[in-house]
Amino acid sequence: MGDFWRQEQLIFRSLFVLIALLLLFIRLLPLGNAPGALPGPDILLCVIMAWIVRRPDFLPMPLILVVILAEDLILMRPPGLWTAIAVLATEFLRGRIALTRELSFVVEWLLVSGVMLGMMLTYRLTLGITFVPQAPFGFAIVQVLWSIAVYPVVVGLSHLALDLRKPATGEVDNFGRRL
Repeated sequence: MGDFWRQEQLIFRSLFVLIALLLLFIRLLPLGNAPGALPGPDILLCVIMAWIVRRPDFLPMPLILVVILAEDLILMRPPGLWTAIAVLATEFLRGRIALTRELSFVVEWLLVSGVMLGMMLTYRLTLGITFVPQAPFGFAIVQVLWSIAVYPVVVGLSHLALDLRKPATGEVDNFGRRL
């Protein structure tokens, strides 16, 4: 039984890395990047948030750190800034897992939306303080709004395709630990 638990964690962690690589590859493709086009959602951030709220044990902090740092380096963002903000945000949500387990989906969606907005504002404020050139504020807001709008779709797909759901109150793993 314990081996299955470890295998399940390993399977979901490997699946997360594959999903992250696929999303990064799609982001690098020159599809519809015309000047003035609206930015798309940050689907990787939505996947991370959905999985952290549902099963935080499947995404350990070092895995999130490595994936987002690699994304920073490949997308030529300031290395480590978005990584640090994302790790802090996911650890904030991870620390409130007992609270989010009891929340309805609408309240969870509002919580994640607030975290995403806070992440974007922190990122832009830090870039502004250090005088690093950045995209116009409107583009950042549109991307966050797209991400907020896509979050329920990501949660639904995670639930339907991967059976990734919040553990019930009192549910335990194979070792008798509370989930």
